[in-house]
Amino acid sequence: MTSPSRQKKGAFALRPSLARLVTTKRLLARIVLFFEQLLPPLMPVLSVIAFYLCASWFGLFRSVPDWLRILLLIAFAAAFLVSLLPFRTLRWPRVAEADRMLEERNGLPHQPVTVQEDEPAFDTSFGRALWREHQTRMAEKIAALDAGLPRPDIAAHDRFALRAVPALLLVTAFGYSLSINGGSIRDALQAAPEQVVSDPAVRIDAWVTPPSYTGRAPIYLTADGSEQAPIGIPQFSGLTVRVSGGKTAEKVVFRKANGEAQDIAVQADTKPQQTAASSSEQPTAAPASQALVAQTHMMKLQENGALEVNGRRWSFDVLPDKAPEIAFNGLPKPSVNGALEIGFTVKDDYGVQEAHAEIVPVETDPTATPLYPLPEYRLDIPRRNARDAKGVTSRNLTEHPLAGKRVRVTLVAKDAAGQTGRSPPHEMVLPSRPFNEPLAAAVAEERQVFALDTRKMPQAIALNEALTIRPEETIPKLTNYLLLESALTRMKLAKGEDALKDTAQYLWEIALGMEDGDLSLAERKLREAQQKLADALDRNAPDAEIKKLMDELRKAMQDYMTELAERMQNAPMQPNQNAQNILRQQDLERMMDQIENLARSGNRDAAQQMLSELQRMMNNLQAGRPQRGQQGQENSEARKQIDKLGEILRDQQKLMEQTFRLDQQLRDRMQRGETDMGENDPLLDEMNPGENGEPQDQQQGQQGKEGQQPSDQMTAEQLREALKQLRAQQDALGKQLGELQKSLGEMGMKPGPGFGQAQREMEGAGRELGQGRGQPAVEGQGRALEALRQGARDMMNQMMQAQQGQQGQGPNGQVGQGDQNGRDPLGRPRRTQGPEFGDNVKVPDEIDVQRAREILDAIREKLGNNPPQEMERRYLERLLDIQ
Repeated sequence: MTSPSRQKKGAFALRPSLARLVTTKRLLARIVLFFEQLLPPLMPVLSVIAFYLCASWFGLFRSVPDWLRILLLIAFAAAFLVSLLPFRTLRWPRVAEADRMLEERNGLPHQPVTVQEDEPAFDTSFGRALWREHQTRMAEKIAALDAGLPRPDIAAHDRFALRAVPALLLVTAFGYSLSINGGSIRDALQAAPEQVVSDPAVRIDAWVTPPSYTGRAPIYLTADGSEQAPIGIPQFSGLTVRVSGGKTAEKVVFRKANGEAQDIAVQADTKPQQTAASSSEQPTAAPASQALVAQTHMMKLQENGALEVNGRRWSFDVLPDKAPEIAFNGLPKPSVNGALEIGFTVKDDYGVQEAHAEIVPVETDPTATPLYPLPEYRLDIPRRNARDAKGVTSRNLTEHPLAGKRVRVTLVAKDAAGQTGRSPPHEMVLPSRPFNEPLAAAVAEERQVFALDTRKMPQAIALNEALTIRPEETIPKLTNYLLLESALTRMKLAKGEDALKDTAQYLWEIALGMEDGDLSLAERKLREAQQKLADALDRNAPDAEIKKLMDELRKAMQDYMTELAERMQNAPMQPNQNAQNILRQQDLERMMDQIENLARSGNRDAAQQMLSELQRMMNNLQAGRPQRGQQGQENSEARKQIDKLGEILRDQQKLMEQTFRLDQQLRDRMQRGETDMGENDPLLDEMNPGENGEPQDQQQGQQGKEGQQPSDQMTAEQLREALKQLRAQQDALGKQLGELQKSLGEMGMKPGPGFGQAQREMEGAGRELGQGRGQPAVEGQGRALEALRQGARDMMNQMMQAQQGQQGQGPNGQVGQGDQNGRDPLGRPRRTQGPEFGDNVKVPDEIDVQRAREILDAIREKLGNNPPQEMERRYLERLLDIQ
């Protein structure tokens, strides 16, 4: 390259930008010249590589012996090295060559680039001036230079166009490599595969049958084994190979991924390929008779491998079947009648087939002899999406002796392949039946003593005798005394396991009879009818059996509801009970009709799910227990706060509607330019008491008699003033909300963040009203309403938790049923004088759903008509919650 002193000669010294341009173009020109030297000697190298690829893809290396394969590999390597020899003459182009190429390819006469660095032959003042002028004129011609693309002129080196031969062979070989006989680039570096001669007379029918629980169709293997990539199949799929034809028995081999070969045995149910000959014909040889038999080979695929038979090969990629996953969805909890309710989530790649809860005692005595096995708790899995399901199951285990003891609960899920998954264990006290009668609880306790360990029968007998020491004082009913005496005789005479179980069952029936009378017997029959129907749905019983079991369930339900009604009729009315707490029979009848219709229509999964929901409802059925006075007072105080919150919600809703109406009328007045509508101000009179001290409601009634709205005759200024006067009402509501929060704090409840947000929104809406701005005030009032509802939901949740805590523990560590706390016998929240938030409504009536849908459709239709008023459109959008 030229030195910096040479680069500053001529016009380059006067124009530095021109010097930088020429330097860049020189570099590009030298690169182009280098590639023009490189490409011609590169063609032999590419040709050798192309011939090697062609030989590999055509399968040449795998079809020749190893010595010839190695010889060909050496030949290609030598040819490749020889083709690299011409690269020794490569050199980097000089600057003068780059200048000459630029001048030639750009058509520049008189060498305008070279002349910038030349010197005149005679160094005179006139010669230098003339030479400088010549350089300046030549510099104007090199303002735009283009080096262009390389021009290697390969045709001059390959006059016969032989370079097209390797190119055509390469394309053809690549297409051939995609066939079943095509080769691979690695064939030259590895030994040729063992040549297996296939018998064309042998017919092979092979297929893979995935397990039925995967829901995948069978995969039929091609007769020629043309599958190149491994075939993905589920684990435990069945491989079936049927071989027929040929003169000898064909060997079927499954080669594992580690190279171990396993012969697939012939099944015993093979059949002759041809029909039997007449009885006069006798087989001449045993091998000939074997050749006429179609042999069937079967095996289970549990790992990766390849099937090899008659020179054909199929590779398999076995997709492992993962074990199911199961976990608790919340903590297990008892229902009202003591049933254990467990929420769970299951997940499996092909679906969970069965799940149950494993319940074992925490403290066990290895020498104990329990009378009953561990409790069984089957989980109801929704079949619609058993791969990733969530469910809740309620089972009554109060009759088991472990009820009331500390147990360890573990959820176990099992898939169709037999794999199991377990959840982390959870320790809890197994819910037991709440007994309000002390005598019934004592009988249940003595039954539990010897049922957990039959060796403790003497202790149970001592407990029974202790109950009857002074029967005239402790046992008011003679029937109960006689039952205890007969139970004592049975306990003393019981020797075998069957006799002990009969005695334990007899004691349990005595305890239930003392507690609930005939109601317990009806409840047991109802539970048995539900279990029979659930088992029938699970095994897909015929419709006739389903109908019979549904009739039995209806009868058991009718008997139970009759006993429950008689019990509640004889029981004294509690403070939180009223006429609307009575359970309607039509609710249960409608639900049972839906179960039967779903089962008869073939949707057994939905029927089973609804039956499980019915069981949960019946487990939460409350029969009305005596309440504690303190709890009733607390409920009364809580109800007052609920009523107060309901009044705030209603007043806020009315105030928002009033603000919206005034703001809409104000906008109408301003759009029409009507500023004077009369001097009277009826709305102001409505806001403030009259001169005679009449209340506002009375004035509104008098105005309502005239058949028109008070604000219809108000001017824009009066409407704006009316908006300002609404601030007092908004501030009063905010003050009431503050007092409500203070009262909740005194009750030991923590007001939720919704109340604080609502109070801030109320203050903001009051400021907007004070300035006569209706639209932002309505928006703030809407946000305040939403925050109030959120705070109300939080308050109800805290009250429910407090009520559950007040119910306390029974005498034996049992969860007491307590009072109903505003719930009907199904455990649903009752309608009170306070607000109804609807958070706990599970299954709404069809007419309610239809009515809600009609209201939404009407709102959408009105919004689709493009209301002219912006405020009305925003109001409709808030109703649909689509802002």
